[in-house]
Amino acid sequence: MATEGPGAVRVEVLAQRLGVTRGGFYRQFGGRAELVDAMLDAWEHRSIDDVRRRVEAEGGDAAGKARKAGMLTFAPDLLPIDLAVREWARRDAAVAARLRRVDNRRMDYLRELISTMSGDAGDVEARAMLAFSLVIGDHLIAADRFVGGRARVLRDATRLILG
Repeated sequence: MATEGPGAVRVEVLAQRLGVTRGGFYRQFGGRAELVDAMLDAWEHRSIDDVRRRVEAEGGDAAGKARKAGMLTFAPDLLPIDLAVREWARRDAAVAARLRRVDNRRMDYLRELISTMSGDAGDVEARAMLAFSLVIGDHLIAADRFVGGRARVLRDATRLILG
């Protein structure tokens, strides 16, 4: 799905790639909807639960945890899947609902971390939104001319948001 998009999530295509018959596929998954749910469950688990578990195990201050969560969430192995799910969600209401749930969980974690740095609810909300927008938007912005380079601008923006 990450390389070919949601169109690759078709029973015929998947059965052929797995070297099984359509009947064999349907014995494993009741249908395409069940497969999609299983795929989205795995994505949600990897991109939320696994990331949070790793961040908390490594410890550190709240700003460091937020930075680490962003790096892990959008690491090279997860980023293509995340972008594919976002594109798919534009055309599929069930996928959009799952994406909303995942993004809400991500925002909740950011709020939790940022609230240890600020007691102002409005500040927490704004900083969480800016931090999340930065990591999502970075992968969608094609501009390539940044004073000091893109990596430096991202570091500076993160510092402004998280301290």
